[in-house]
Parts: sequence; C-alpha cells; structure tokens
Amino acid sequence: MKKKFSKQKKFINDGVFFSELNELLSRELADEGYTNVEIRKAPLKTEIILKMTQTYSILGSRGRRIKEINGLIKKRFLFDDKNLEIYVEKIINKNLCAISQAESLRYKLLKGMVIRRACYSTLRATMESGAKGCIISVSGKLRAQRAKTMKFIDGYIIHSGKPVEDYIEKATRHCFLRQGVIGIKISIMLPWDPAGIRGPKKPLPDVVTVLDNKINL
Repeated sequence: MKKKFSKQKKFINDGVFFSELNELLSRELADEGYTNVEIRKAPLKTEIILKMTQTYSILGSRGRRIKEINGLIKKRFLFDDKNLEIYVEKIINKNLCAISQAESLRYKLLKGMVIRRACYSTLRATMESGAKGCIISVSGKLRAQRAKTMKFIDGYIIHSGKPVEDYIEKATRHCFLRQGVIGIKISIMLPWDPAGIRGPKKPLPDVVTVLDNKINL
C-alpha cells in the first residue's frame, strides 16, 4: 500500500530528490561534461534526462558508463528495474552554459594557466557565442598570501526581477590549488531567441518594439 503525502511534503520530497541526484551526478560525471538533470515523473516510471556537453564519453563503449550510472541511481534511491529510464541530451551551445564554462575555467587553472588570461579567454568565448553579458568572479589567494577577488565583466546583464529566472545562468565551482582554494562564479545572460533554442522565448518586459505605420491604399 502506497503512502499518501500532502502536497507540501510531495514538493519537499521532489526538491530533496533533485538536489541529491544533481549532487551525485555532479560528483560522478564532472569530468565527462555533465551540466544539469531533468526529472519527469509518471505514474508507472521515472525518466531522468542527463544534459551533457559531450555524449560519447557516457554512451560510447557499448553504453558501459550509462549502465553504471543507472545501477548507481537504482541502488541509491531504491528504484525497481522497470521504473527508471535514463536518457542523454546534448547541449547545442556549451559556451552559453554557465556550468560548462565554470568547469572549463577550473581545468585551465588546474593546468597552471595565468588567471587573468584564463578568465579573459572564457569571457571572450562566451560573448562570441551570442551572450548578452557575462560576469566572472575569481576569489582566493590569487598571487600573494592575502586573498582577494577579481571580476571580469563584459556586455549587459540584469540582476533583479522575474526575467533573472529565465535569462541568467549561474554556476559556482571550487579549484583546489597548492596555495589554497580558489572560488569561481560565472553569470551569463542568455540572448532572446523566438525559437527557444539558444535562449528564452519570452522577451524582456522593458523591450519596446516600434512597428511600421500601415499605409491605407
């Protein structure tokens, strides 16, 4: 007999499940281009869609890696064999994904690239892909023993209001170097796209469109 939960408990349980699943996948698939996860629940089964920047690493070699992830999720969250299906979706433009850019910047710093050069290359790649604006914040012991924060800004970006939920993508990563931990924060403002592929379909509320006058013949 299934337990009946109130709507409030159901929303809380769904949020906890998403947070734990996202943390698990971020830890397991960090080196393979994992960015986000989407969960679709049905009465008979649960569909989990992994959003990746590269799909060969998880689907290649006869799907061995995705089978490992499938078994890990079933064991961790007590799913039956027939109640769980996992799909993989490739992100079209990874330069507009904040999580992908944060991971890319983290690997550049781990390889020993100069911080200013690494941040400017990431900022340039993001803006050349069509972003409206981008902010990169790097904090920690960057050069001297005293910690400080460096900010790299380009373009136009909003910080408040309802459009922030649709237009702004944020990501935070930590880079463990010899001198200490360096924190990375990236915020990207997506462009408006009527097709909904590169950005949200809904335009900004303060955008004014001037129409041409109709000529009556």
